Amino acid sequence: MKRIRILIERGKDGYSAYAENARKIYGIGDTVQDVKRNVLECIEILKSFDDKNIPAALKGEYEIIWKFDVESLLEYYKGIFSQTGIARLTGINEKQLNHYASGLKKPRAAQAKKIESALHKLGGELLAIEL
Repeated sequence: MKRIRILIERGKDGYSAYAENARKIYGIGDTVQDVKRNVLECIEILKSFDDKNIPAALKGEYEIIWKFDVESLLEYYKGIFSQTGIARLTGINEKQLNHYASGLKKPRAAQAKKIESALHKLGGELLAIEL
């Protein structure tokens, strides 16, 4: 199955998104939810074109992977994860996380990977819970 990687980034006026590995797939919005909805609408419009104008990535089965920049991820999930909780999970100083969330500083690739790995580990632990 093909994987379409959509990068969501936060800018001064809202959020934007584009497919890293497919043509013609873009979105904008005031919130992450808006930009995701806009990307999905864009995909539906593209799929309605005649066969020769549909991007190859949208032909057949595909999976959408939502990729965030660190600033957007921290902003999007701030109502769910506190900076204190993310600091505990990652071992990254809370003040530094606040700088990333505000856009004051950009994390190095190793820091971004550390955040991603910690969240994936948490996700795996949550999937293993039964109530």
